Parts: sequence; structure tokens; C-alpha cells
Amino acid sequence: MGALPVFRWRLAPDGYATRRQLRALGLRPGGQEVAAQLERPRRRRPPLVAYLYRVDLAVPVRPMTPGRWAALDKANAARRTCPSCRRDAGYVIPAALGMCVPCAYPGPRGPEGSTSR
Repeated sequence: MGALPVFRWRLAPDGYATRRQLRALGLRPGGQEVAAQLERPRRRRPPLVAYLYRVDLAVPVRPMTPGRWAALDKANAARRTCPSCRRDAGYVIPAALGMCVPCAYPGPRGPEGSTSR
């Protein structure tokens, strides 16, 4: 057994929350250690685990500064820019393709989306 209290899924007592639940409340863990964990049993696989933090020790999230907003906009623009044609694709470039769809599949397209029958 570990040192952490373990609760069954959806049966955690009040005063504990996951990171996502803290964020919905406008809070963050703020450097505190994991206080407990939830386990959801699964058949023939290891259980799903979620870590819980104490709500009373959580601190408010840091606000976004103009510099952080600018950095986020720049990073998102880089994800939309095709490396081969250097144009903004208007969507995030798929990692599997590594370039925009027109660059990955050049040539005429038929009505069904294929080049040959």
C-alpha cells in the first residue's frame, strides 16, 4: 500500500479536486503535493488513476499578461503555417502530413476525392 489515500471513482470526499476541477474553479495546485488518488477499475487492464489536490491549499491561477498572449498567438500561427509553401493554412497542420493538405496531395482531384479509378 502507498502512503496516499485511495478512493473509488466518484466517491472522493469534499475538499479534494483534480487539476481540471481546480481549473474550473479558477484555482491551481500551487506547488502542493498530491493529497489522494481516485481509481477506476477496468477489466483485464490496469485501473485508471486520477490525482487529487486539496482545495483549501490551492491558489488562484496567474492571469495572462500581454506578453504571454503574444507568445501564444505566435506559437499558434507557427502551427498553422505550412513549411513547404509558407502560407497560413487556416487550420493546425496535421503532424502526420507535416504540411498542408494541398501540398501533401498535389494534382487534380476528382469529385470523389481520388485521382484515379
